[in-house]
Amino acid sequence: MDDQELKRYARHILLPEIGGPGQARLLGARVLVIGAGGLGSPVILYLAAAGIGTIGIIDDDEVDLSNLQRQVVHTTARIGAAKTESARQAVAAINPGITVNLLNKRLTRENAAAIIAEYDIVADGSDNFETRFLVNDACYLAGKTLVSAAILRFDGQLSTFKAHAGEDHPCYRCLFPEPPPPDLVPSCAEAGVLGALCGIMGSLQAAEVIKEITGAGDSLSGSLLIFDGLRTDFRKIKIRPDPGCALCGPQATIHGLGA
Repeated sequence: MDDQELKRYARHILLPEIGGPGQARLLGARVLVIGAGGLGSPVILYLAAAGIGTIGIIDDDEVDLSNLQRQVVHTTARIGAAKTESARQAVAAINPGITVNLLNKRLTRENAAAIIAEYDIVADGSDNFETRFLVNDACYLAGKTLVSAAILRFDGQLSTFKAHAGEDHPCYRCLFPEPPPPDLVPSCAEAGVLGALCGIMGSLQAAEVIKEITGAGDSLSGSLLIFDGLRTDFRKIKIRPDPGCALCGPQATIHGLGA
């Protein structure tokens, strides 16, 4: 690190759990953020500020006025711009030393494996179950750690999934074996979401990504953090690997993204 980097990251370097070696790992890390929306916004901003060397941002949407209530990486002036480009401009304003890879497309079964293979860790802030299950499956098959958050109305959930690390670690399918029936769970566009909740859960998500990269503290793998925004209440529940899991169980039936 040069003098400017030492000054920029001084508050991290002072932390014994991170220090110079941990900050060097952050500078060398490659993180893929899925979705530049309510969750992706704070994740992108805090990862850029933390000095993640390469941030990939995948999203095929454009900035809309209705996004600005919660998607703080975007601005009024950038309405109509691709969300990936809008996020790149925000990153450049915070930390111009960061490399940003823009993927202005949807993650699909055809491209997920190739995209995720380029990164060390994935932060999923997608807004639909199809993508969430795809990301989980692709990360497990590629041996990549996944930090996943979800929000709706006043409620948030967060966990880390790295079943590839050993039998004590569950995957997303151990918790949710199959996607729910269509239209059973409303979207944020249908049910609403507290804007500040996105900041809370996205900031926690970024913190877990940083912990996984540096090895600081305890991993959230094997636990689900639940936040009730109306009661300002956090609960953590244990998640155990499911021996019958179709993806990571001993009798797994999912062996590729075409399954």
